[in-house]
Amino acid sequence: MSELIYRTASDLARLIREKKASALEILDAHFDRIAKFNPNLNAIVTPNEENARQRALEADAVLAKGESWGPLHGVPVTIKDVFETAGLRTTSSFKPLENYVPKQDATVVARVRQAGAIILGKTNMPMLAMDIQCDSPIFGRTNNPWDVARTPGGSTGGGAASLAAGLSPLEIGSDIGGSVRIPAHFCGVFSLKPTDHLVSIAGHIPEPPGSPQGVRHMGMPGPLARSVEDLRLALSLIAGMDGRRWEAPPVPLTPVQKKPLKEYRFAWTDHFGSVAASQDTQAILHKLADDLTRAGCHVEQAVPPDFDFDLAWQLYGEIAGAEIGSGMETMPRLLTRLQFQMMSDPSPIKSGYIHGLSLKMGRYVDALTKRDRLISQLEAFLSHWDAWLCPVTVGSAFEHCKTGQPIKIDGRDVPYFTANMSFTTVFNMTGSPVVVLPAGQSKAGLPIGIQVVGRLWNDMALLSVAEALTEVTGGFQSPPGF
Repeated sequence: MSELIYRTASDLARLIREKKASALEILDAHFDRIAKFNPNLNAIVTPNEENARQRALEADAVLAKGESWGPLHGVPVTIKDVFETAGLRTTSSFKPLENYVPKQDATVVARVRQAGAIILGKTNMPMLAMDIQCDSPIFGRTNNPWDVARTPGGSTGGGAASLAAGLSPLEIGSDIGGSVRIPAHFCGVFSLKPTDHLVSIAGHIPEPPGSPQGVRHMGMPGPLARSVEDLRLALSLIAGMDGRRWEAPPVPLTPVQKKPLKEYRFAWTDHFGSVAASQDTQAILHKLADDLTRAGCHVEQAVPPDFDFDLAWQLYGEIAGAEIGSGMETMPRLLTRLQFQMMSDPSPIKSGYIHGLSLKMGRYVDALTKRDRLISQLEAFLSHWDAWLCPVTVGSAFEHCKTGQPIKIDGRDVPYFTANMSFTTVFNMTGSPVVVLPAGQSKAGLPIGIQVVGRLWNDMALLSVAEALTEVTGGFQSPPGF
């Protein structure tokens, strides 16, 4: 049964479909793995063992009759605790929701269930998905399988740790500032932040159930996995129109055939404005550029001309702060502003959040207008390339610390938001699709991923580009000891 661990979700689906392994065997292998490693990681916080085992028995019985529920028939998956799961506790790591059991699935949960997936359990996250680390006031802290003294990232930290440790083959997470990309980078797995609005966010809880849905831009559900193939499969299942959130458009998701690697054109950079990546990250990006050049690709170091990164970070903070703050009562909003103000972090991201939490409608519309201009600039730049390769964060996974504390990188203190969100929030602000794939390791042996950025609505083409890149970067590697 140990041979079933670290198989991709697509592989497991094939094994079940071809009756080379049963859904129950695969489920039991993962629950054995969870029992062994989860106590030290605290990645899965609400197991679904009894219901999952019953569902696996049903999956095997259905298959024996020659029937199938769908592409993920009998495959176990985990769900970030921010998504409502009917009949299974959903807390969003928010104390008032500690015992909340929804009656309805979030749209993305309903769609993976309809595709035949079996929910193993819910994964840990920070309160209301509002941190780069993964420390829950209900469940406690999640540790990184590569080094338990370090964070797996946030806010989909429990999901990334589960994938890296072999506790789950597929995670459904969400990203409003890097929340599927940062954990993938810190834990050495793959992730996708889809184009803004491509996937319905109905049933996602940054706001408590029943409150106004303030988050209208920049936040997207997205999968984490151990292969690009699984990202593609997951996107094809969760994307598309949804009567609960009309913004999700009917964009075709036809797989795009991968070209020979030498036919691709790549731009790359190791800095955004005044923010440069760590020496380890720079070395990995430089090596990747050289490897791609040797493979025959057209590769140039480039950034969008006249793109104002400081403005992009400020606008991200303003729009996110305004939309998240709109669902808060006056006192929690004031307390959140005070919490940000007390952080010793001079970044425009923090400044934008503070302003956004009290933004008036005119200023909010102005921010959206400026956002449109930056989107146009980035789209014009990306039109010349198959993808833009960038860092995910300034450094690799850092040691657990107090939120807002500076991060030590290359011997210097880097402000918390600057270190961890400078490279991700730009693409929430523009809505661009981004794949993160593992590209190497730091001198300390920690994973380092890269962002592969594409044009709006070109998610399937971007996934083909990312898959081609793995010919150079390689695939998933498990952490030592796992």
